[in-house]
Amino acid sequence: MLNIWLTSDTHLNHAKPFIYEARGFRSVEEMNEAIVERWNKVVGPDDIVYHLGDVMLGDNEAGLKLLKSLNGHIYIILGNHDSTTREFLYKDCYNVYGISFGYRMKVGKISLMLSHYPQLVANGDDPKPVYSIHGHTHSKDRWSEVPHTYNVNMDAHNCTPVNLEDMIKDIKERMNKNG
Repeated sequence: MLNIWLTSDTHLNHAKPFIYEARGFRSVEEMNEAIVERWNKVVGPDDIVYHLGDVMLGDNEAGLKLLKSLNGHIYIILGNHDSTTREFLYKDCYNVYGISFGYRMKVGKISLMLSHYPQLVANGDDPKPVYSIHGHTHSKDRWSEVPHTYNVNMDAHNCTPVNLEDMIKDIKERMNKNG
């Protein structure tokens, strides 16, 4: 079965305590190991992953080694820490299939705009909203005060990618709750 996953802000190899300690780890090595283990536990080798930016920081060689150890066909949406140098390095990873500033998709009747940053989005005269699927905030909450946004960053999902079907269920529950 093909699965689609979403995540952001892995910050692989980002050796700053404000990142790994906020996630409950004692070291960057412990964080890296947990992210790779949790990712590969849920994402299969042939699954699709939309990584919404801020893939790695620090030493590029060490970060690339971690990126290459992740399962799936990864599509990277560039974040504020994904420099031009890193963009070129990502292109050489066998498991990276695309690099962009954003993607738009429709799942059933739900329209999604995938980007690193939360956005206010609209869909012309259609009364159904477009949902902004994002990272960047490092919030532990998957919902924000910005209407129609869903946060897929590592911090909000126990350092594990989010399955698209599960995210759609969350969105539908919120739509039904809010009318």
